[in-house]
Amino acid sequence: MIIHPIDYRYGTSEMKRIWSEESKIRRMIWVEITLLKVLSEMGYLSREDYLIAKKGSRKVTPERVREIESEIRHDVMSLVRAVSEVSGKAERWVHFGATSNDITDTAVATQLRDSVKILESKLIRLIKVLSEKAEEHKSTVCLGRTHGQAALPVTYGFRFAIWLSEVIRHLERLQELKKRLLVGQLSGAVGTQAAYGEEGIEIERRVMEYLNLKPAEISSQIVPRDAYCEYIEFLANLATTLEKIALNVRLWQRSETQEVFERFDTSKQVGSSTMPHKRNPIDSEQICGIARVIRGFVEPQHQSSILWEERDLTNSSAERIILVETTVLSDHILAKAIRLIENLEIDAEKAKENLDRHLGINLSEAVMIALTKKGISRQKAHEMMRRSAMRAYESGKSLKDVLVAEGEILEYLSAGEIEELLKPERYLGTAIERVERIVKKAESIMESWT
Repeated sequence: MIIHPIDYRYGTSEMKRIWSEESKIRRMIWVEITLLKVLSEMGYLSREDYLIAKKGSRKVTPERVREIESEIRHDVMSLVRAVSEVSGKAERWVHFGATSNDITDTAVATQLRDSVKILESKLIRLIKVLSEKAEEHKSTVCLGRTHGQAALPVTYGFRFAIWLSEVIRHLERLQELKKRLLVGQLSGAVGTQAAYGEEGIEIERRVMEYLNLKPAEISSQIVPRDAYCEYIEFLANLATTLEKIALNVRLWQRSETQEVFERFDTSKQVGSSTMPHKRNPIDSEQICGIARVIRGFVEPQHQSSILWEERDLTNSSAERIILVETTVLSDHILAKAIRLIENLEIDAEKAKENLDRHLGINLSEAVMIALTKKGISRQKAHEMMRRSAMRAYESGKSLKDVLVAEGEILEYLSAGEIEELLKPERYLGTAIERVERIVKKAESIMESWT
């Protein structure tokens, strides 16, 4: 029986494979067999016995592990017994010196390692498509808005560059996080490696080297959970950026704006079950909805880091859900965001129309700055332009017409100068230069990843 939407609706196949039950069991077996390998190298058992156990472990199935667990009610010991059944003489050394979380935490570290690789590749892809859009639309002028109200002009390339810069920082955060997150352990019942004696550090080092992980610097019965908290916080932060992007796409696609659109397959796609004309921004809305779920796991993971002494079991059940759902869902909305940006349609003419509709009133700052440069105090110039802008609003006239008709500004600026000042494309400051700077940075990052 399939219940969870991750099973049938959300998530990429590559990420779900990593977090499947089959993958989890295989990885736990891999840790157990790697421990046997190291023990054989250090003389605890023969290489021949280790190889028999390695070969036999391939026969262990999730069904057999579940069958044993139904009897003994312990998931890791069920796996240990299943591996022991097929290990021949090496059965004596299966799980030697280890505690349950040595196996589970280390197996999870391999899942996180492989998941991070996928997340990195998708972040690079998102950086690429945002960079391309920023470059393409660096001069596509549109109305900027603050508080949802008309503000100064900006360009769509500038907006994309802001998002691009944020995604680059997320990639940097993930790079920094890996050294703390991708660690395993073989520390024993309370972290002291007592069962291994003086060989504990070397056994742990070798096992982690074979698994392509780093040993935890120090651990109790479990790997310290602050790194898990940091990982979930990272995913929540990333999800927030993706939601911000998707939310703004939704705003710009509204019927009242109609400047930006999700790609819609007009030949087949259905927007509404009752309104045939609808072209709903479904990918953007899905990103926004799932991002909220991801952020909701930040507090449960923090709670799961607060454990009695060397550990209790309150984190286990929660983390089985938290790590899987946040990772799979984050990867899912990353893929959605890549597709969204890649296929985004921008109507530059509509953007110009929406900008022109404000009759230059939103460019009052440009005139105020020019007046200040002509010798008027900035505060006086602000009040002069505030009054003129309010009159333009009330009369429905353009700001230029109001300024020329009133004549006060003409003492400092000619009608021709006012007209030039009220051209949106002339009041972009360093927007294009800043876009080019971020795009260049993105290109450098992408080159380093090829």
